[in-house]
Amino acid sequence: MKKGQVVEGIVKEIQFPNKGMVEVEGEERKVIIKNVLPGQKVRASVNKIRKGKAEGRLLEVLEKSQEEIESACPHFQDCGGCTYQNLPYEKQLELKASQVKALLDPVCESYEFEGIKASPCQFGYRNKMEFSFGDEYKDGPLALGMHKRGSFYDIVTVKDCQIVDEDFRKILEAVLEFYQQQGAKYYHKLSHQGYLRHLLVRKAVKTEEILIDLVTTTQTEFCGGEETNQLTELSALLQSLNLKGKIAGTLHTQNDSLADVVQNDHTDILSGQDYFFEELLGLKFRISPFSFFQTNSLGAEVLYDTARSYVGETKDKTIFDLYSGTGTIAQMLAPVAKHVIGIEIVEEAVEAAKENAKLNGLDNCTFIAGDVLKAIDLVEEKPDFIVLDPPRDGIHPKALEKIIHFGVEQMVYISCKPTSLARDLEILQAHGYVPEKVCCVDMFPGTVHVETVCCLHRVNS
Repeated sequence: MKKGQVVEGIVKEIQFPNKGMVEVEGEERKVIIKNVLPGQKVRASVNKIRKGKAEGRLLEVLEKSQEEIESACPHFQDCGGCTYQNLPYEKQLELKASQVKALLDPVCESYEFEGIKASPCQFGYRNKMEFSFGDEYKDGPLALGMHKRGSFYDIVTVKDCQIVDEDFRKILEAVLEFYQQQGAKYYHKLSHQGYLRHLLVRKAVKTEEILIDLVTTTQTEFCGGEETNQLTELSALLQSLNLKGKIAGTLHTQNDSLADVVQNDHTDILSGQDYFFEELLGLKFRISPFSFFQTNSLGAEVLYDTARSYVGETKDKTIFDLYSGTGTIAQMLAPVAKHVIGIEIVEEAVEAAKENAKLNGLDNCTFIAGDVLKAIDLVEEKPDFIVLDPPRDGIHPKALEKIIHFGVEQMVYISCKPTSLARDLEILQAHGYVPEKVCCVDMFPGTVHVETVCCLHRVNS
């Protein structure tokens, strides 16, 4: 097999996150091809061969899988946001559960795998979207939406996106048409020139409050008009839209970072306020534009309810909630615990957690801003139980050593990336912590992502 060779074969399996293992006739090694389904016959071009592995780029699906269906989203073939919308939902769940189990089985001797819990909503489930400005092709008209599948530069305008509700779609269309008429220029990643960067939209499922944030550079010469008047006009336009929800605030954030990230250098309130409220499992949470909050509110209730059931009896216990975000887990455990201490590196999230604890009348929560690796050394209390909810890359090895050193009898690990979980479980087991139960929760239907909740107990000193 050579680089540049065109091959045909059958997709035998999909390894996490979306690596299709294609069996090519006459070849010993399989070719890894993304964005395919089990059972499809595909044609691909081999573009990488290293360490005995071959990777290819999908050219064409020659034969559909027997399980394949028509996607409900008209943008599915072009948009890079979703991967499995052409697979029946029950098959998506089976695929994700099997992928997680395939990663954990080789590193865990024995544990109870409780399968996967579905998202309460398959479509319209997201409470947050970061739409990008750009063009659909070089020098094309202004676009606003998601990155094109396999492209770093091209943007697909997703006016009919199915993973958000109608309010998101109306807001996207209104903002795009407004700036097309203004003749505004988007920020080019190569030249670092332009004005429009992102449109951040957040909407609560329970309260239906909406927060809209336009993210631009400070290069106002590319905005197509006088910026202050333009922003006032845009805010008025958004307020006039016929939406199901209610706009809590419209904002303008400046971001001059060279990287393609949604960064807050400075934010002005154009109308209303810079926060909104959401409710989870009977608790109320104040959410700001950039604070972390699970993007599937109803799915989060399933996830946290599962985690709470794994924690079990907490009376008279001190609980550490590490990587606590806006303190969601801490506050769900606080009513039945002695003291909950949350540690989170993002200061804005910690401030939000403190506000939310006051909002919910909880006085036994303490939130500390800092890196878990260093901040746990500053806590005088010792935990009776630890909840871990780290970012996608998992837990820093030195932080994991300190966590293990506390010697608690049980932990709950919530993971948004099963490969990181599998790696950390190897270390935890080497120090006497073994998985007892594992359950997956599908927070992101149609995509490759899956959450995993793991309950561990200590078997030796």
